Amino acid sequence: MAINVQIHDRSARITMSGRFDFQVHRDFKDAYTPLLDNAAVREIEVEMSKVDYLDSSALGMLMLLNERAKAVNKPVALLNTSGVVSQVLEVANFSKIFNIKHTA
Repeated sequence: MAINVQIHDRSARITMSGRFDFQVHRDFKDAYTPLLDNAAVREIEVEMSKVDYLDSSALGMLMLLNERAKAVNKPVALLNTSGVVSQVLEVANFSKIFNIKHTA
């Protein structure tokens, strides 16, 4: 999995591609931790259009990000989920926890 972080204005975007599973837990945490500490970042977006698989550990990682971001008053949005990823998030009721957006 490739993880890339970009900051524009007050928004940070974590872009991922490939399999989102336990193998990337360290890289994912290393990507979002500086964003939580960065006072200029007001919100965090996780771009998931190129994620083709996620498992229960990925759901746990997203929940942990959400809890930590909430503690510092930064909303988290999941962007452009599709296919199996959308189905897994739907079954897990993540739409009740996260703002799930589809951008053009």
